[in-house]
Amino acid sequence: MGPEPAGDLWEQRLAHATDLPPLHPSLLQTVALPMLRRLERALRDPATPRPPLLALNGPVGAGKTSLGRVLERLAALGGLRITVASIDDVYLPAAQRHAVLAGNPFGVSRVPPGSHDLPLLLTALEDWRAGGPLRLPHFDKTLAGGEGDRTGWSEAPADALVLEGWLMGCRSLGPLALQERLRSGVGLEELTPLELEWLPRWDRNLQAYEAVWGACDGLWLLRPERWSLPRRWRFQAEARQRRRGGGWLGAKQLEALVRSSLHSLPPALYQDPLMERQEQLEGGGILDGQRRCHPLPVQVSASASASSAIG
Repeated sequence: MGPEPAGDLWEQRLAHATDLPPLHPSLLQTVALPMLRRLERALRDPATPRPPLLALNGPVGAGKTSLGRVLERLAALGGLRITVASIDDVYLPAAQRHAVLAGNPFGVSRVPPGSHDLPLLLTALEDWRAGGPLRLPHFDKTLAGGEGDRTGWSEAPADALVLEGWLMGCRSLGPLALQERLRSGVGLEELTPLELEWLPRWDRNLQAYEAVWGACDGLWLLRPERWSLPRRWRFQAEARQRRRGGGWLGAKQLEALVRSSLHSLPPALYQDPLMERQEQLEGGGILDGQRRCHPLPVQVSASASASSAIG
């Protein structure tokens, strides 16, 4: 993906935008503006076969929610109706999540693969691409003592969609490849014996997400410089919420949620390979400890924007 000319309309819109979430300027330049240009090109190209849908992968604390708000606000300045939705809004209802995740090694009731209502999400995407509004439930993570639950529905027209989440685009290894990785132990050093025992279940659950990845037209990454950073970011975010009187998770709950995202799909097995899928990867950036964004150290395919799916 080649550089865009300086001073284009998106740069001007960014310069005049007010009340944007506090993101480092490098993240806006490296990820936000290129994503908007990519979506605008697709929307204005009469040959585009369907409304564009991009997948945004990023760990907990990376700033996906704030980036989504920036994308929506800047898009509106350009006359585009872009909606950023989280895959977490389609978590299964509480009773089903408890049943699916019963006895899991993290003690969580959400996060690992299998905790999402994928048929609901796929139906919502199909209805949207057929010309209807995007209709999704809203998941409030502050309910039920931090376990979260659905609270109403949202419905909005959208010309383009970005679907974000920490596992977006991650692919199942399958039983044979996973067993080989379990035998080698490489990339699994931090997992407990019980977490290793559950890993085949998470890998099996991940197979059902392939239909969602197949509905997406491209993959974008917010990747941490080190995989120790998401924990720090999430604890910092919780501390800020507490200072504002809005903190709602205890330290043990927070630790369990962060660990479940990093150990149900260990990055060496599921996140790192995303960097190698250049036929799917369109853009993104590497975040350092201060969440300053640096370009991906890979050559993104110039034809990526023409890809039909990431699955």
